[in-house]
Amino acid sequence: LQVDLWQPSSPFYIVEGTVTDVRVPQNTSRSLLPYLQQANIQYTILISDIQKAIENQTGLRSHRNPRSLSGYNYETYHSLEEIQGWMHHLNKTHSDLVHMFSVGKSYEGRPLFVLKLGKRSRPYKKAVWIDCGIHAREWIGPAFCQWFVKEALQTYQTDPAMRKMLTQLYFYIMPVFNVDGYHFSWTNDRFWRKTRSKNTRFRCHGVDANRNWKVKWCDEGASFHPCDDTYCGPFPESEPEVKAVAHFLRKHRKQIKAYLSFHAYAQMLLYPYSYKYATIPNFSCVELAAYNAVNALHSAYGIRYRYGPASSTLYVSSGSSMDWAYKNGIPYAFAFELRDTGHFGFLLPETLIKPTCTETMLAVKNITLHLLKKCH
Repeated sequence: LQVDLWQPSSPFYIVEGTVTDVRVPQNTSRSLLPYLQQANIQYTILISDIQKAIENQTGLRSHRNPRSLSGYNYETYHSLEEIQGWMHHLNKTHSDLVHMFSVGKSYEGRPLFVLKLGKRSRPYKKAVWIDCGIHAREWIGPAFCQWFVKEALQTYQTDPAMRKMLTQLYFYIMPVFNVDGYHFSWTNDRFWRKTRSKNTRFRCHGVDANRNWKVKWCDEGASFHPCDDTYCGPFPESEPEVKAVAHFLRKHRKQIKAYLSFHAYAQMLLYPYSYKYATIPNFSCVELAAYNAVNALHSAYGIRYRYGPASSTLYVSSGSSMDWAYKNGIPYAFAFELRDTGHFGFLLPETLIKPTCTETMLAVKNITLHLLKKCH
């Protein structure tokens, strides 16, 4: 049965009692449902016509004019071209707070753009790294990265907390990490997850960019098979995107104090370790930051996030960017799993972009201010 596993990301994680979200082609569902009934497995159909759901989300594109940026809509999903155009525009119009640069090129030759956000107030400042869109189909990620930048620029004058953040820190923001995959999820396959690198032996494309980092590489929770969604790649940092970001983070490891990566979906705030059940040395500081961040997030719309070490809160996975960042000396490393918990899955409606980003913003500000307070 050709099923696309949405949650968890690999069959490896499915044990008795696991709630599992799968996407199946219409013809497959005819044989799958009787099978589930026979096996006495309870099921619910969450989205009955997924094609219609996709069209509802991307069918309204044509009437939008991405050129006028004053009218840039942060409550819709944007294509890679639109996001990169938006970055160029901010670089021009907000040169006092924004500096755009590229850390390298993707497999298909696209630039890997990062925005450096912050007031050039002193020669040396600590920094926070934020990336979104490591997994192509998780569109709410890039939407949040853009929202964060918008909020920073709009509230810098009026909000003392934001002013403090941008004065005392730099933010390195990468709205789309997996540019090739994200582009492909707009043009070919809405549920594409991996990068787009070619595998010569198998006819399968792509590597899971969150299993390709040099930390316990391709151990538990990753696959050696190129056709799998959690394929770890032929070797660590085989993907130019991962290699470029790892190089940048290594170079700035003394400056960068926090690493935040945005994924979907599960409503969780995760911290290391992902690859093993063990307590990190600075557990009390990180756990306190997570606890406060989740409470701040909850205060907006009552959305509950679970938080904790990734291995025990979600599942064990090796080669993740969060573990790598932590292992490379970044003391605060977090992965957010944004809304929802499966009702819409990767097809989070555009009407939920604003509430999702608003509450997430509270959590990120909370973590950032915690960072400036020095917890020991």
